[in-house]
Amino acid sequence: MSGQPRILSGIQPSGALHLGNYFGAIKQYIELQTQGEGLYFLANYHAMSTIQDPRLLHEYTHDAALDLLALGLDPNRAFLFRQSDVPELTELTWIFFCVTGKGLLDRAVSFKDKLAQGLKPNLGLYNYPVLMAADILIYRSHLVPVGGDQKQHLEMSRDIATYFNQTYDTDVFPLPEARHNETPNVPGTTKDAGTFQKMSKSYGNTIEIFLEGKPLRQAVMSIQTDSTPVEAPKDPDRCIVFALYSLFATPEEKSKLAESYRAGGMGYGAVKKALLAKIDETFGPARERRKQLAADPDTVEDILRRGAAHARGLARETMELVYQATGIAKLTKLKGHPAG
Repeated sequence: MSGQPRILSGIQPSGALHLGNYFGAIKQYIELQTQGEGLYFLANYHAMSTIQDPRLLHEYTHDAALDLLALGLDPNRAFLFRQSDVPELTELTWIFFCVTGKGLLDRAVSFKDKLAQGLKPNLGLYNYPVLMAADILIYRSHLVPVGGDQKQHLEMSRDIATYFNQTYDTDVFPLPEARHNETPNVPGTTKDAGTFQKMSKSYGNTIEIFLEGKPLRQAVMSIQTDSTPVEAPKDPDRCIVFALYSLFATPEEKSKLAESYRAGGMGYGAVKKALLAKIDETFGPARERRKQLAADPDTVEDILRRGAAHARGLARETMELVYQATGIAKLTKLKGHPAG
């Protein structure tokens, strides 16, 4: 993979993955894995800022690995690993603390959003952008596929790389570039004050990727709509169901459905059934692959180990440069004490 761009992204294992995760980030992971050296991690350190049940954290992390592999992440093309399997990461995070001003973190929009959701304001949440910067920079990544909600964090990672390089008069860290797809934000199943709300586990407005059968049908049929009569014209641009259907549809299908909305004579129930069919068609094969992977946990663990070994090798190379730049002395060999 030498000479190719290094592509890095992570997903927080804080619950079942949903359509927002897929269209906001995971779809890009799959598409980009043939275009460079792909490094994708399960951000279990980040998840600790909100999940403090050890059983749940372990379960969610394992499930996220199954999900990514089932959705098409190919371990022969990209590396998948747990964030916590690279201990150098937390060392770099501390070093970044020492060059990052508090004002940068005070401006983090996501921290304010999480407080507004009622989450406990712990330092893990507050310092999330610094750990994220270390996630990206420790591998000296070039391209970071992320959802639109992570745009500010990526910009802060670039800021922190610049702080370090300027503080120590070095060029250890390249400035990573964000890669957003055409659907950086996916609407949730409910509206807030009449406007679309981002699909998020925090808001409880998700449709899980691996739901099937009756639970999936219930999730889709419960999407919030207005009370416009069947026979009346409808505005597709104000409808959550249309927005979600559009994620799966071809341009022709989307245009045809928009015409039906404006013409009237079609109820929201019919559109929900069309969306349900699209979800089944898109994710049906992945559901079967996931069941096969779940029955073979040793193979999944081997994939994570191989990914971690590669990632840690890259991290150690970076940290050697960091030690040189900062003047940190590291003990490289332990000598035995003389007897007596």
